[in-house]
Amino acid sequence: MKQAVFIERDGVLNQVRVERQHQISPLTLEEFRVIEGIAPILAKAKSAGLLLIATTNQPGLSRGYQSRRELDRMHDLLRRALPLDDMLVCPHDETDRCPCRKPKPGLLAEAGFKWQIDLDRSFVVSDKWQDAEAARAVGCTSLLLQSPWIGAVHRDFVLPDLEAVIGKILHLVQSRRPVTA
Repeated sequence: MKQAVFIERDGVLNQVRVERQHQISPLTLEEFRVIEGIAPILAKAKSAGLLLIATTNQPGLSRGYQSRRELDRMHDLLRRALPLDDMLVCPHDETDRCPCRKPKPGLLAEAGFKWQIDLDRSFVVSDKWQDAEAARAVGCTSLLLQSPWIGAVHRDFVLPDLEAVIGKILHLVQSRRPVTA
């Protein structure tokens, strides 16, 4: 079975605005900015044989203020800029109580089935507590970027930046490999 790194989109892969201590996701391609310098960092994980899967809650779709066309355009840009294997979206509002909206683990379980991923040997990277909670529910290791949104839920590691996170993942992957003579 494969190992994967699940990466939260907003705030980790692309820039967000912060208003009243909340992250605001971009709604148009013109607002969408991939965070500079992360492609080579992610390429290190990719070259180590890890799947890279972006995950994101985008409730603007069900609330009606985000168009699917604009979201697809943003994700096309993200796929061209970064070495991602897949991108999974929960389009639901929290009141929909769907199983794919993080902190529920539906997106991770879906990817696990689709890509034949060993979730117990995989990783979730985010700057938000919701992703750490989803990771815990399916047995993934959670690595959070230091941010105001990490909350007090269980998380395995808190690190200062994406380079440190990927370095830690590569170290963990290497240390879990069986030693052969």
